[in-house]
Amino acid sequence: MVQKWIRPEDLNPHGRLFGGSLLRWIDEEAAIFAHGLLKNPNVVTKYISEINFTESAQQADIITLSLSLTQVGTSSITFSVSVTKEESVEILNIEKLVFVMLDKNGSPTPHHLAL
Repeated sequence: MVQKWIRPEDLNPHGRLFGGSLLRWIDEEAAIFAHGLLKNPNVVTKYISEINFTESAQQADIITLSLSLTQVGTSSITFSVSVTKEESVEILNIEKLVFVMLDKNGSPTPHHLAL
């Protein structure tokens, strides 16, 4: 779980949270989580399922990014993502965010994480 405070530079022309900023934060936090679980910095985003924006956020809102490990593959790990703001109002959900561990040549390589 990570919290972000929405600042003016995070807003789109309509004064709401810019979706690209939110997706960047999600990808970064998920990569850090994957790195920590696999004990290997060579992880990359492989797949992001449908992104469902259900609500918006505005300047000064504090949002919470929650990631859950949902599946472990041979060289991959999969998370689900939920982003909420005050009073647990959902802003976004992603069913599958998949990361793959790579070897020194950039090819997928098995990891030893067990669910």
